[in-house]
Amino acid sequence: MNELKNEAVQAGEKKRHPSIFEPFGLILNIITGVLGAIIGIQIVTTLGVTPNTSIIGALVAMLIARIPIAILRKYKSIHRQNLVQTSISAATFGAANSLFIPIGIPFIMGETKLIAPMLIGAALAMFVDALLLYKLFDSKLFPASGTWAPGVATAESIIAGDKGGKRAGLLGVGTLIGLIGSYFHISMSAFGVAFIGNIWALSMFGIGLLIRQYSIPWFDIDVSSHYIAHGVMIGAGIVALVQAAVLIFKRPKKEEKSADAAQYTRQDGEARRTLGLGFVAYLVIALIIAVIGGLITKMSLGMFIGFIIFAAFAAFVHELIVGIAAMHSGWFPAFAVAFITLLFGMLIGFPPVALALLAGFSAATGPAFADMGYDLKTGYILRGHGEDAEYELKGRKQQYMTGMIAFGVAVVVVTLTYHSYFAQNLVPPIDKVYASTIQAGTSSDVALKLLLWAIPGAIIQLIGGAKRQIGVMLATGLLIATPNACWAVLAGLLIRIVVTKLKGKEAETPMSILAAGFIAGDALFSFFNSMFKLRK
Repeated sequence: MNELKNEAVQAGEKKRHPSIFEPFGLILNIITGVLGAIIGIQIVTTLGVTPNTSIIGALVAMLIARIPIAILRKYKSIHRQNLVQTSISAATFGAANSLFIPIGIPFIMGETKLIAPMLIGAALAMFVDALLLYKLFDSKLFPASGTWAPGVATAESIIAGDKGGKRAGLLGVGTLIGLIGSYFHISMSAFGVAFIGNIWALSMFGIGLLIRQYSIPWFDIDVSSHYIAHGVMIGAGIVALVQAAVLIFKRPKKEEKSADAAQYTRQDGEARRTLGLGFVAYLVIALIIAVIGGLITKMSLGMFIGFIIFAAFAAFVHELIVGIAAMHSGWFPAFAVAFITLLFGMLIGFPPVALALLAGFSAATGPAFADMGYDLKTGYILRGHGEDAEYELKGRKQQYMTGMIAFGVAVVVVTLTYHSYFAQNLVPPIDKVYASTIQAGTSSDVALKLLLWAIPGAIIQLIGGAKRQIGVMLATGLLIATPNACWAVLAGLLIRIVVTKLKGKEAETPMSILAAGFIAGDALFSFFNSMFKLRK
């Protein structure tokens, strides 16, 4: 790990971080943002998934640096490469997850007049989402030392491209294994994250995946249709929210305060203000969506106020749960957690139009939060793991501004293109699930199942504590249906434990580089496989 820190500090410019507002850099990042947004929309509407384009952005920047033109040689800087990958990644997830999925829900339901208010609300939520992560990154709640696995993979790719040598060789081997494993339908991202994440959290994640895959053949029970996964996440999520509040709002002792000041760049006071202002921002956005969407004419005043408060709270909780899952596992169950919000809204009794806006608003929060976390983790590693706090904060700010520009590009691209996609009846498949659920309604039986399974979820989360997040990670595994991902996680954990026992701490750095290669290989295969399917 020390070797990684030293190499990262020495790579590129140390004191003066490149600016996103350099004329050529700004143009290049806007172009990559447009490319990322188009890729994201195209793939999410046809295949239902969003590809991780961070590695692609890093590769593009590395290739640009090798073009023999003076202005392009600047892109040998790992920090400029980092800005390029931040741009394409933010635009991809922003356009696909934060914008296109929300506006597809009212379209499927035939409420086309709600598309514009939903787009406005989703765009505002996306910007707030990114701002909150920027302000919370490297706090007690979301430490920079957290796993953020895709961010590690991107950073290792950029460092390997810059430094070469043994590190590049290990990364290359890992990437090749990742590509081969992905070709044979093995979840190499799940395998890779097992080498670098919290063992307790990932063990529960693997168990959740195992139960999800084999609940029917082993026990003749579908954890999804019986709302087991959703109930466990509700219970774990509520406890996680309380734990987060205690972590941030608890007044530390003097010695703890001094230790935190040295360990984190975002202190508890700033985190508290950020969370408070974030909730207020979501209240305002919920009000804007409700007013523009005409909900005041469809509900009583009490129900209208209740909708605004519930929508803001649901979006806020959705963001934190998705962020916690993303930090620990590299996966974020945004679709499923938004579906839980929808179920609650249905049980409360909101009308269908309000439910469509609620589902879209909830779905809009979380993805930008998680993606910004991955990108800032990449930058944190490249800038030397925060050894120079001032430089780290300067670079982080440049990444944040890059991401916000990319989100703005995503808004423009979605606004200009959604008409043509909807004219061809192209919408994200998950929107059909949301719409059909709203139209089918729910019952007291669903509420009972959610309540019943929330109890073990809450107990497990309580036992594990805020740092391990085992309840949330178990629920995340239960909500994800990727075939054989369970075996990839569990096998990776077993190999990691055995190698650490035999080799000790000196094995950590090679394992983390190989793991980054596994994740990078999986991301590359998924991206190009998706593009191949689109061509067909």
